[in-house]
Amino acid sequence: MESTRDNRLVVAISSRALFDLDESNGIFETQGLRKYTAYQIEHENETLCPGVAFPLIKRLLALRLPHTDESAVEIILVSKNDPNTGLRVFNSIEHYNLNITRAAFTNGRSPYHYLGALGADLFLSANSEDVRLALDHGYASAAIYTGLAFVDDNTDEIRIAFDGDAVIFSDEAERVYQEKGLEEFKRHETENCEIPLPPGPFKPFLEALNKVQKAYEGLDHKPIRTALVTARNAPAHKRAVKTLRSWGVGIDEAFFLGGWDKAPILEGFRPHIFFDDQQTYCQNAARFVPTGHVPSGIKNMAL
Repeated sequence: MESTRDNRLVVAISSRALFDLDESNGIFETQGLRKYTAYQIEHENETLCPGVAFPLIKRLLALRLPHTDESAVEIILVSKNDPNTGLRVFNSIEHYNLNITRAAFTNGRSPYHYLGALGADLFLSANSEDVRLALDHGYASAAIYTGLAFVDDNTDEIRIAFDGDAVIFSDEAERVYQEKGLEEFKRHETENCEIPLPPGPFKPFLEALNKVQKAYEGLDHKPIRTALVTARNAPAHKRAVKTLRSWGVGIDEAFFLGGWDKAPILEGFRPHIFFDDQQTYCQNAARFVPTGHVPSGIKNMAL
């Protein structure tokens, strides 16, 4: 049996992030567990439609390491269903020929308990509370905005976009901005431009992604492309750039928007997932691209 302990990128994903389960989830929320269980068993041979994260997951599963042709990414299904009601999800996985062979069915328990054992570099879920718990325990996690269908493009790239503060970086600078205003934020970041920002919750995931990217160095085709899309602008951009440099982490594209709406840039970059901590940016972005809310940092403390 193949070992789980290798150098592959590992993404844990919930069934509602992978497939469109809004209808059955609505039954659970309005009619309770018994009706939900009966519904899932009754419909277990009906294939689920792709969810918001489906194009990303399909592309990640197809990614092969150069020279070895081994899988570069492992996807693990993490579901709060029990194995009985989760059978419909695995039937749908088989229908779409997704190479997902490992799963955790937790029967109502929050999946964060098992993310360490699974070796997950990233956890994607439609349940914001599960995401908060995972973040609180040190796992890069995002709550996927469901209910929208995105038509995948015909390129062979995997594009991932990140906000900076409270996502890749800590919310140290954001706290200065919220507590003391824009001018003090600019002064603080200019004075501290040579001091790297503390890491945010997605630094380990970005590092793991960079390791996969480095496997393609020297090749004409690089299948993964990343972007930093941040509300920072000059002169506060310097600290972000120098922080990434100090970590030895690369970003392919960077956009310093100074508070402008991020959606038009994201429409141009066309990420298969975008991560941001602020719900306003997420809500705008989610109309155009698959989006994950990262409920970390000072902006999410009162939510």
